[in-house]
Amino acid sequence: MSQAVQSGKHPVDTPMPPGPSLLYGLQHVLSMYAGVVAVPLIIGGALKLEPGDQFYLVSAALFMAGVATLIQTIGFWKIGARQPIVQGTSFVAVSSMLAIAAKDQGHAGLQTIYGGLIVAGVLGFLIAPVFTQLLRFFPEVVTGTVITMIGLSLIPVGVGWAAGGVGTDDFGQPKNYALAFITLLIVVLIYRFLPGFFGRIAIILGLVLGTLVAIPMGMTDFSSIGSAKAFQVPTPFHFGAPQFEVSAIVSLSICMLVIMVEATADILALGEVTEKPADRRTVTNGLRADTGSTALAAVFNGFSLSAFAQNVGLVAITGIRSRFVVAYGGAILIVLGLLPKAGAIVAAVPMPVLGGAGLVLFGTVAASGIRTLKEVDFSGNANIVIVATSLAFGLLPIVQDGAYEHFPSWFRTIFDSGITSAAICAILMNILFNILGRKDDDEGPVFSHSPAMGAISDEDEERLYRPMRISADPLAKDNGVNG
Repeated sequence: MSQAVQSGKHPVDTPMPPGPSLLYGLQHVLSMYAGVVAVPLIIGGALKLEPGDQFYLVSAALFMAGVATLIQTIGFWKIGARQPIVQGTSFVAVSSMLAIAAKDQGHAGLQTIYGGLIVAGVLGFLIAPVFTQLLRFFPEVVTGTVITMIGLSLIPVGVGWAAGGVGTDDFGQPKNYALAFITLLIVVLIYRFLPGFFGRIAIILGLVLGTLVAIPMGMTDFSSIGSAKAFQVPTPFHFGAPQFEVSAIVSLSICMLVIMVEATADILALGEVTEKPADRRTVTNGLRADTGSTALAAVFNGFSLSAFAQNVGLVAITGIRSRFVVAYGGAILIVLGLLPKAGAIVAAVPMPVLGGAGLVLFGTVAASGIRTLKEVDFSGNANIVIVATSLAFGLLPIVQDGAYEHFPSWFRTIFDSGITSAAICAILMNILFNILGRKDDDEGPVFSHSPAMGAISDEDEERLYRPMRISADPLAKDNGVNG
């Protein structure tokens, strides 16, 4: 720290030697790798893509996560928060993409998804400068409900994996559930008895060890790895030109708003962790990187991108605050994305193994939403009604298959997604109860002084609107990087 002070640079802006940077960057990659590859595997399976196409999706997701991380950490012009932020594939839009996949299979579904993501990303990029002024529409009661719904809506996907994969000949066989349970148990035991670094990579360790258990059970097939290319650069619109369907655009744009709320919370939290508080300009630049990278990812066959909260925690635990260390992690992700055989190895993980780890992963997402809701004041009726109604509305298409089968196609694409249904309901009800219908402070949205990850507190809002001054303290200088 003293060296950083003498050089006039904050630790966030101070490079480290290549050796330690590479090691710490790899640690960031290991802690978020499973989350990045899970989304392309989910979407690829739902679209019933050929193994080669699934390998390509995994490689593209890794590649674009690396590119987005470099944009966010290094930055250019007014794009990038220039913080140690790792960008990865967001789970927020998965439910909406699954709804699209249910209507359009194969490459046609991907084309519709990518068309929606391009528009959603561009829209988010354009509104980033004014987005922080709209945060009153996204208090914890809204974000907590939406995050909880994300986890709940993905759990059925994990159950389908644990059963062997919907549509497979051995779907629901006891051996599939047994392998899934063994994998889940491995993950839980790692969390319990191997804290610290191993606990942070419990998911990927569970995938590896679960696959090793599956080998003597005769439940693995690595034959497709040999057919994967050793090196491949992602090309624009590999699966065909994007299709711009209004229903998909609306659904994914709503998801983008939720992603922007989560990203705002992560940027503010990281500002506190690194002792370099983020002002509104930093948040705006960070959101531009998030949304712009999402639009770019759709061009290069990736999916929506956002800051990974677990890596914020990793910065806090290790105390390594240099954004250049995370940039090394971005470079590692790019290299992995250029090696399709790595994607083939991941895609060869047995479906029950993926299901066992996925149940923990998806359940953790739901638990994060509950943690955010813990900060909401439920002393009045308003917030209880908002959460209860929104969750019920979001669960409707999940617990009752074909609930909207007699509705127009545009309606089904939007509301067949539990996350989108819950988000629309929560936003509208929050406006009704807490903004238009607010009568006193007790019934309004309450911001805790110690927010859970993904929540915006009173102190955060004050910081965003605080006049930006250039301090004489070298650690507080903007150094001109934030435009």
